[in-house]
Amino acid sequence: MKCHEVDYQIIGDDMQMVEIELDPQETVIAEAGAMTYMEAGINFESRMGDGSEPEQGVFGKLLGAGKRVLTGESVFMTHFTNVGSGRQHVAFAAPYPGKIIPLDLATVPGNQILCQKDSFLCAASGTSIGIAFQKRLGVGFFGGEGFVLQKLQGDGMTFIHACGTIIKKDLQGETLRVDTGCVVAFESGIEYSIDRAGSLKSMLFGGEGLFLTTLRGTGRVWLQSLPFSRLADRIISHAPTAGGDQKGESSLFGRMLNGD
Repeated sequence: MKCHEVDYQIIGDDMQMVEIELDPQETVIAEAGAMTYMEAGINFESRMGDGSEPEQGVFGKLLGAGKRVLTGESVFMTHFTNVGSGRQHVAFAAPYPGKIIPLDLATVPGNQILCQKDSFLCAASGTSIGIAFQKRLGVGFFGGEGFVLQKLQGDGMTFIHACGTIIKKDLQGETLRVDTGCVVAFESGIEYSIDRAGSLKSMLFGGEGLFLTTLRGTGRVWLQSLPFSRLADRIISHAPTAGGDQKGESSLFGRMLNGD
């Protein structure tokens, strides 16, 4: 199925959203809860699946829903369609601070991209959102993103989001070792594997984790400077209920009034 051709505008800097312009009868699909605002001519509907194969039948839809469960995403996706007579706009935002990466899959080798399971935001209708199993079990056991990656395939625009600053690397046969949580997406020409992080001493006391992701081959790689899991762990560790130190939270007098 050929993807709908949509225009877009990225709004903001560190907490971005994408505004998509739809011609009459054009549709964009998105993760549930990603919509920020939409104009009056936009109609939305929750459906099982991405709609890239309209003739797949009930069994096919159930199979697709099962694959989405494996990635930890909702079974349903929201389809936003312009049912008006003129151009209409709908906007989407990520659930945490970061950047939105627009990708035209028609310009990507193989018309597909692999990304971590929670990075997909929205895409032009006709885009297939599936899963990609990695061949090496080490990726599943130690990879951080898990054994399952999302596979986005089509010939239209798709949008993924990441936390922190985005770093794009263009590998020409080189090898890149990365903290596993920092991998956002990569093209199909990149081989993805998990390797031990140095010696036993480095693994135990280096603070960089037990394993690192190795990316090698030819193609583009997108990395994020601050994985959301790392940010969440730091916030939780400093929370008072977790034994945090409350530094900078309030004055000593204020804490005394609160019974601390």
